[in-house]
Amino acid sequence: MASFYPLAEAAEQVGGANVGVTNLTAPGVEPHDLELTPDQIEAITTADLVLYLGGGFQPAVEDAIGDAQGTVVDLSEGLRDLPVPDTETSPGLTSDPHVWLDPVAYRQIVQRVESALADVDPSHASTFATNADAFEARLASLDRDFRSGLASCDRNLIVTSHAAFGYLAQRYGLQQEPIAGLSPEAEPDPQRLADLKALVEQTGVTTVFTEDLVSPKVAETLASETGIATAVLNPLESITPDQLAAGQDYVSIMEQNLDTLRRALGCS
Repeated sequence: MASFYPLAEAAEQVGGANVGVTNLTAPGVEPHDLELTPDQIEAITTADLVLYLGGGFQPAVEDAIGDAQGTVVDLSEGLRDLPVPDTETSPGLTSDPHVWLDPVAYRQIVQRVESALADVDPSHASTFATNADAFEARLASLDRDFRSGLASCDRNLIVTSHAAFGYLAQRYGLQQEPIAGLSPEAEPDPQRLADLKALVEQTGVTTVFTEDLVSPKVAETLASETGIATAVLNPLESITPDQLAAGQDYVSIMEQNLDTLRRALGCS
């Protein structure tokens, strides 16, 4: 059992045909406020391995894992080092959980998945290691693409719908200014919007970033009031059915994010 898309993706890539992976967060569903069904709670209880992300990201999952009979692993433990931003109002969040958007940290998550699977199923440990190496090579290439692609840009400020991109910004020398906090449903107060409007006008920002699974209305209003564009920056908290049908995955969507950032930031 994996609590949401990035963890399920890692488990599928590493486990391959030897592992049956169930994603608790259905495609196209925003994972922050996931509510578990009785069947899902039972599945967590009986699963051989439960992969989740702690720090208050999915409280329902953290409540349910206490009854799990198999191995339970918080894949982001020790990786969450960004504090909750000033704009955050939701209780329960102890730090920024969006660590998977840093490809370097995501490689560490993949390594932890490999270790967890090998502990549960040692007979396939060598296969898990081979699969993990192949996926990590793709992530290393992705990291190189981001480093080179964002090395020379006119701007480094990104205005985002919510505070999902702090780890990505920290890794590649960007500055994130979110409209909302860590929870995308949070409504910004008028002063926050006024401050962002002034910041956009002062710094020459060209783009406000929206998301697939979050209403773009506030971001579109900010963009309209400042005369700039909007573009989708995907936080990869979930993947839509259309994206799945098109064969897209973590790496391909992150490459799209890089292209979007390069256009918005004037990168050469």
